[in-house]
This record gives sequence, structure tokens and C-alpha cells, in this order.
Amino acid sequence: MSQNPVTSAPQTPDDWRIPTALMTDHYELTMLQAALKAGTAHRRSRFELFTRRLPSGRRYGVVAGVGRALEGLSRFRFDTPELDFLADTTALDDATLAWLADFEFTGDIVGYAEGEAYFPHSPLLQVESTFAEACILETYLLSIYNYDSAVASAASRMTAVADGRPCAEMGSRRTHEEAAVAAARAAAVAGFTATSNLEAGRRYGIPTVGTAAHSFTLLHDSERAAFEAQVAALGADTTLLVDTYDVEEGVRTAVDVAGPALRNVRVDSGDLVVQAHRVRELLDELGNTQTGIMVTSDLDEYAIASLRSAPVSSYGVGTRLVTGSGAPTASMVYKLVARQDDDGEWVDVAKASSGKASRGGRKEAARRRDRRGRATAEVVGVNRGAAPDADDRPLLHRFVHAGELAGGWTGPEAVTRAAERHAASLRELPASVGRLQPGDPAIPTIFLED
Repeated sequence: MSQNPVTSAPQTPDDWRIPTALMTDHYELTMLQAALKAGTAHRRSRFELFTRRLPSGRRYGVVAGVGRALEGLSRFRFDTPELDFLADTTALDDATLAWLADFEFTGDIVGYAEGEAYFPHSPLLQVESTFAEACILETYLLSIYNYDSAVASAASRMTAVADGRPCAEMGSRRTHEEAAVAAARAAAVAGFTATSNLEAGRRYGIPTVGTAAHSFTLLHDSERAAFEAQVAALGADTTLLVDTYDVEEGVRTAVDVAGPALRNVRVDSGDLVVQAHRVRELLDELGNTQTGIMVTSDLDEYAIASLRSAPVSSYGVGTRLVTGSGAPTASMVYKLVARQDDDGEWVDVAKASSGKASRGGRKEAARRRDRRGRATAEVVGVNRGAAPDADDRPLLHRFVHAGELAGGWTGPEAVTRAAERHAASLRELPASVGRLQPGDPAIPTIFLED
């Protein structure tokens, strides 16, 4: 596998490579300063990113954000503008500012592949470096993993109940402009086939879709005039929005204007189950048996599940997707789990607070499977291997070694591979992962310790 230095950004357009070093919390740098003064900043340390629990009722989560995090790591530098800001607005001393000016990540990072399913206490990311280097990455890594994984986990539930019908991400107007791009990417990791967001298409090669809103119909003197204008511009291979006025009349007008080659009609309001059945009947009566029905209107996994028996061709999902469908964060944390002492010996460390305990030590992880290849447990070895059984599938991959970025984890191709990995990961899990009812994680997490 080819190696690219972390100092070299992925092969992506220059104009969106914004600096990332200040996308962090103030206390990361005050900890750095205190550790530098104490002489402990250069102790070799291991940090682990994981979640203690899944959102209420969820049976699994989906890892997303790996590629974005690695892309950002290449830009995590403190250049003159960042250093000037810190010098003017914080109490950081000259020694700390000088350390930041020379910062480059030189450590190792391993973790779960993007698109992989995860469970409570899965060691999703492990960062080994000096305390100083790993510490200042905490907020940045968590902000990406928590949001992207929340969206991907929601998207996975939606694509699972869609039963192979395409889902398109359409939530850009419901979130921050950069979060919109991240959400589109995370949704693609979990099986969404397209996005309305053009920037996501440019950065990550995700197919983009979109035709017209209600305002386009209202702009024209009649619904017919609007449809004629759209078909004249885009051809009959388009989607006509038929619920600006009366749905049935809209369908009749759409068929009259576009003919049997019309790709889709879109319904965005009302009782979608009833509407879909009536629209299908009407399309068939009018001879448009090949015209599909796309539904939108604040869909989530429960609404999509309710439409399983309806003659729907595809779904457009916005608000509920980009907000995690009730779980806007994956609740991941980033904890120090081991460090070297002054003699270079590794010491396991762990937080013992009630309800927030962590488990110290270096982790290995594997998916335990039965003879049929069905997953039965998440096995985590602490300071030992985790795959004693030949059927166990190792879960950790090397992303960065000695500051060098492994190839294959960033860019458009990585999104495609992550989507394939996500589908394979879910096929491996018990059938219970497809249930929307509250329940325990689909498989238990088992710790192996010497």
C-alpha cells in the first residue's frame, strides 16, 4: 500500500482545504502548556476514541468521518495567522507557542474502517504519540466522529428499511453549510445513493440530484406552464413536483406534458401512504406504468418503514437525517488509556468516575463469527490479541504510522469503499439490526484480559 506523508494533503481541490488547528477547545492548549512546564508533555501516550453506550433503542452504530479526519490532519498546522491569534487572545507562553509553530503529528493511528458497524466500548480509534500531539487532536477528532457517525447511523437505519429503494440526501438547508457536506458524505457511507449538495458531489464524487421546488411552479402562470418549462429544459427524464395545488390534477398534467417517458413524480405533503397508492393507480391508468414516485416531506426511518407496502420508487430525506434522527451525536469520548512512565514502561490508566468509567490499556478488536459467518460478539482484547478463533474478523486498520498517512482512506474512492464495507458489515450481523423497536445492541461486547 502506498504511503503519503501526513504533511501532504489528499488529492482534492485546494480552495476548500481550510486550516483545522483552531477547530479545537481552549483547554487542549492550556493542558499542553501545563504539561510542557511539568516535563510530561513528551511522554508516549495512547488515547482511545469510543462510546460507552448507543443512543436509546439503537442496536448498532456506523463509523463515519474517518476520511474527513485524516484529510483534516494534513492541515492541522499552526501557521502565522493562528499563532498571532493565540498570542493576542490567550495566555499561552512563548515556549508553548514555539512548540505549536513546529507541530507535526508524528505518531500512529489505528481504528475501525469507515462504514463498519460498532457497539458500546468498541475501540474505534487509537492514537499513540506524545501526550502533547495526541491531546491537541481531541476536540477535532471528536467533532468529526460524533457528527458523521450520528448521521451515518441514522442513514443506515433508513436504507435498511427502504428495502433497496434509493434514498437521496436533501438536508443541506437544515444544517450548517460545512455540516451539510459532511452529512451528505456520511449518508453516502451508509448507503444513500445521491445528494442534493453540489459541494459534496465535487469533493467526494457523490451523485447529485435535484429538479424544482414549489416556487418554480408558483413562478409560472399555471402548473402546466411550469411543467412545460421544466420538460423543455431538462427533458422528460426528470421529476415533476405534483402537489403544489391538487395532486391528482398535477399528475394528469405531468403525464399530459411529459408523456410516458416521464421519470418520476414527486409528492411532498399529505398522507404519503394514501397519496402514493392513489398516484400509482392514476399513473397506471394514464399509461405511465414506468414513471416512478418519489416521496419527501420530513421522512425518517419510521416514515420510510410505514411506506414499505406503498408503491414508492425512492425517498428524499432531509431534516431528520442531518440531525441524526433523534440522536444528533454519537456520544463518543476520547480518553487516555495508557502512558509511559519516566523509565519508559507502559502504565495503564483509566477514569473511574461513576457512569463515566473507561478501561485502560491498548486494545485489539475482532468481530466474532459463527460457522455461517454470522457475528455473535464484539471481542476486545486488552493488552493482548482479540481473535483467537479462526472465524474472528480483525477490525483495526492502520491509518497513520510514524506520521505517514496510509493510502486509500481519503478522497472519493474511499467513500465508495466505505459504502461497500457498510453493506458487508450489516450482512454479517444478526437480523435484529433491522428492527426499529428499542432493544439491546445486536451483539454483546466481550473483553479479554490477561
